[in-house]
Amino acid sequence: MADPSSEKQPSSPPTKMVAANLTVVFNTLITGLHILHYNGVLDAYGHVSVRNPNNGSNFFMSRNLAPALVANSSDLVEYYVDDAAPIDPNAPGGFIERYIHSELYKRFPGINSVVHSHSPQVVPYTFSGVPLRPSIHMAGFLGDVIPNFDITQHYETGDKQDLLIRSQRLGAALAAEFSTNHTLPNATQTEADYAVVLMQNHGFTTVASSIKLAVMQAMYTQTNAGIQTTALTIQNAYPNNNQQELSFLTTQQTVDSWTTMAGTSDRPWGLWSHQVRSSNLYQNLLDPNQTQPASPLL
Repeated sequence: MADPSSEKQPSSPPTKMVAANLTVVFNTLITGLHILHYNGVLDAYGHVSVRNPNNGSNFFMSRNLAPALVANSSDLVEYYVDDAAPIDPNAPGGFIERYIHSELYKRFPGINSVVHSHSPQVVPYTFSGVPLRPSIHMAGFLGDVIPNFDITQHYETGDKQDLLIRSQRLGAALAAEFSTNHTLPNATQTEADYAVVLMQNHGFTTVASSIKLAVMQAMYTQTNAGIQTTALTIQNAYPNNNQQELSFLTTQQTVDSWTTMAGTSDRPWGLWSHQVRSSNLYQNLLDPNQTQPASPLL
């Protein structure tokens, strides 16, 4: 496992971004949360964040609320990247694991969105000893190696060993897993060498240059895991001596596939956002296209 203390930290300030309409950003963030819940990537737990496009030293994520129930800008909290403290000291309570997000934004100025998930399709690959590999072209962002972060290697005396990233130190250790000592082919347009890192007995985290791409990566990480599990099940149900090994994407295929797929992200986003708009579970008060009346929040 990488030692965050031995890694050179970036000295450059966060990437300067064009001034953006925060209502549009918040609408996209809320829609992303609803999409990931609708598709089972998130349940009552897990979270999505976005770097403030007008001030890269801050980021937004929801208050301590189930993703499906985030509905308005009042449900969002702005945090400092430096220490994950809320900018407004009177802000509603946030997630324990916001350090996942702050430390990734701190280490990689090109990351603008982060998703953390406990997907039941993915979690088995974090502790079974079976590596998750890119099986389909929609998951080329996975690359040919996917690190598996073992938090137990970073515990110190007095740490609460609940597997949660509950401090800057543990967040920095996770962020270091997204780096290697060499440059890997990377189609995700961030400085991170990996787009996805598994978290042993816990889940996974994915990073991207935008909310839409981070959501797309989270979706297809889960889809890829489900497909690989099915392939392994079929293979083991019909064993024979001449059976070939599973065939995964090559390094070049992962890069070229994701370059192509990332350019088509508006197509699945259009479908997924229509699905959540059409459900009476989800309420997004910032979405001018939501026509389905939502169930009242309890």
